[in-house]
Amino acid sequence: MKKVIVSMVIIAGMAMIFAQQTQAQRQNWRPESTEWYTPVPPKVKPGVGTQPPSDAIILFDGTDLSKWESQKPPAEGSRTPDPAPWKIVNGEMRVVPKSGGIQTKEYFGDCQLHIEFKSPPAENYHGQSRGNSGIFLQNTYELQVLDGDNNHTYVNGMVGSIYKQSAPLVDAYTKNGEWQVYDIFWKAPVFDSNGLVSPAMITVTLNGILIQNNYILKGGTPYTGLPSYTPHGRLPLSLQDHGTEVAFRNIWIRNL
Repeated sequence: MKKVIVSMVIIAGMAMIFAQQTQAQRQNWRPESTEWYTPVPPKVKPGVGTQPPSDAIILFDGTDLSKWESQKPPAEGSRTPDPAPWKIVNGEMRVVPKSGGIQTKEYFGDCQLHIEFKSPPAENYHGQSRGNSGIFLQNTYELQVLDGDNNHTYVNGMVGSIYKQSAPLVDAYTKNGEWQVYDIFWKAPVFDSNGLVSPAMITVTLNGILIQNNYILKGGTPYTGLPSYTPHGRLPLSLQDHGTEVAFRNIWIRNL
């Protein structure tokens, strides 16, 4: 027991000496020795109201679908995908049910994404059939779009969920027929020749309220079965056609 006490005293004494030495070293430092001046971060003008920041890529501004294409295989004899088959009504991009999903022509990795959506009238739909769509980061990882107005369903499939993986921290959906605002911060997974190096991570706010806080994904978001990772690089952003006329607007993205 005495040996243990002696050892503890010695360790405590060494720690105190180290702390004193470190403090002495700090006192000898000049303030400028821990400052740096380059590289200077680029200047970005913040958006005002519904305007995007100055360095954003505008994916939909209410006028055309030129940044998007169909997810269906190209028509026979064509090497390029068909144009996006959805429609524009009053400045809104609306799903055309059974026409298939759409994806961006440009590929993305780490990003900040802003997107607004509105659920169609509930009518007699309920659960996963009401206002269902999805935002797929890198064509693989789904953030659920769903009518959340008094619409009971499984919580890891409700609006704001990382589909079948993570329920939202809170339910921030307002009302059917009102615009819902997602802001998404995406850290893409990293792979090397041996497989996964670091998993994907996502932070999401819905209507300004944090609903996913640096959630680390277990892999893709399949409808059936457990998530897993398949190596990939930069991929398109895609929006799902799940059979209801969900509307989208004011979509922009920033590469990070």
